[in-house]
Amino acid sequence: MQVDEAPPLPEPDRLDGAPHPRETERLFGHSAAEGAFLQAFNAGRLHHAWLISGPQGIGKATLAWRITRFLLTAPEEGQEEGLFGAPQAAESLDVASDHPVARRLRARSEPRLFHVTRSRNDKTGRLRDQIVAEDVRDLSGFFGLKATDGGRRVVLVDAADDMNTHAANALLKMLEEPPEQTTLLLLSHQPGRLLPTIRSRCRALPLMPLSKDDLAAALRQASFETGDAEAALSELSQGSVGAAIRLLGLEGAGLYADVVALMNTLPRLDRALAIKLANATTARGAEARFDLLFDLIELCLARLARAGAQGTPPPEAVAGEAAVIARLAPTEMQARAWAECARKIGERSRHGRAVNLDPATLVLDTVFELQRTAQAV
Repeated sequence: MQVDEAPPLPEPDRLDGAPHPRETERLFGHSAAEGAFLQAFNAGRLHHAWLISGPQGIGKATLAWRITRFLLTAPEEGQEEGLFGAPQAAESLDVASDHPVARRLRARSEPRLFHVTRSRNDKTGRLRDQIVAEDVRDLSGFFGLKATDGGRRVVLVDAADDMNTHAANALLKMLEEPPEQTTLLLLSHQPGRLLPTIRSRCRALPLMPLSKDDLAAALRQASFETGDAEAALSELSQGSVGAAIRLLGLEGAGLYADVVALMNTLPRLDRALAIKLANATTARGAEARFDLLFDLIELCLARLARAGAQGTPPPEAVAGEAAVIARLAPTEMQARAWAECARKIGERSRHGRAVNLDPATLVLDTVFELQRTAQAV
């Protein structure tokens, strides 16, 4: 009797419409992080565990896969010598795309890599929302296998933030007694939430937000064109390629322009505009735009609060934003009010979505909170 195979699960680290990080050869804007890793490698002081941190979608996975390709193709110590017997220093993490290791990594068949990520729940057939202890304990079998093509191995944990308590404790034991010739790469969006004992056993490799030019170059590599939205994407994505791709796919620049237009009517509030915004983000099939709307509202309030506190507005994400910020948050007093408003809206929206509150009601409740704050300041 033929047994039907379970359908393939979506990869949790792949963005819709974009190449997977293992398929991305170039990395933009993180030369300092690459240089720090290469310096340690060339000096013979390669730490056994690296914590690659930064906002989601900033390029952490792309860097991790570049490091993985590099380590699994670099000669072992003593295998290759340069002039006068000195080992040749590596100048780049680049590896030719036709290298056998690169091909095996793309095909997900490289035996010297163990990729720890959220796995399938056998009971539901769906992707788990956490990395569980079983996913980490499977490493014992990986370490017990005889290495081929050299002894160096890589363990990639993406994302370490997804580990539940049992998984984190299981990984900690391996960090305390790391196998020889093994490098662990932990990716984290919020490293402060990891166990302090895990952080202390890793060398930190933080990534910074991309500049406008680097962001545009990374988007072009992923076959995304920014058009006239380049400035808006740079500001709204906060230097994250993943966030920019999400904005492009959901027409986020236009949605943010609608948010700013609504803010511009405060404290009187254009109710027709508020209802139009609610209808556009709560229709059937618009769940992703609904979630994005609340992210953009919180971002708008954060920009208001920061501008009022610092006394200088940020570069405009959309036309007319600077004037709205100057009017609604001219001083630190208004900045504090908008920061408190952002906190309230964030809590209400998370609770509302958790209990499946009517989406249109949640949007309008948020709009009225914005109006109340504008009236108060």
